[in-house]
Amino acid sequence: MSQDAEWEAPEGSWASSAARRRNMQAIRSRDTKPEITIRRLVHAAGLRYRVAARPLPDLRRTADMVFRPAKVAVFIDGCYWHGCPEHYVPPKTNSGYWSEKVLGNVRRDRETDEKLREAGWLVLRFWEHEPSDACADKIALAVLARREARLARGD
Repeated sequence: MSQDAEWEAPEGSWASSAARRRNMQAIRSRDTKPEITIRRLVHAAGLRYRVAARPLPDLRRTADMVFRPAKVAVFIDGCYWHGCPEHYVPPKTNSGYWSEKVLGNVRRDRETDEKLREAGWLVLRFWEHEPSDACADKIALAVLARREARLARGD
């Protein structure tokens, strides 16, 4: 007998079936196609950065791209997992669990933004559906402007 035939979702489980569980576990948390495309464009513009790094050592959250000296943290948010106002569609199965999960992600995102800003960081957030070249341009402009401001201050 296959594992799928034996498996039953326990009461209150996050997965409605073994197949759904495998599908959800296979979703990448980093190195998504939009992230890779934007990183390549930013790198081609001559900028260097850290990937999937903590902007602040005591904050247990990672940004998709971190420009430490310029204090710029970039997040490329997935439409489903971060509740995109244009594309998020609540699931039909186990909707209570997933809606609460996405809402928790949105709350954590806002808290992360606030903590980084309080520490002097510029937070840039983009949706996965936004044009990669436009995102890369905004990132490059922001990083270069912050670098110039640091140099002007003599940091």
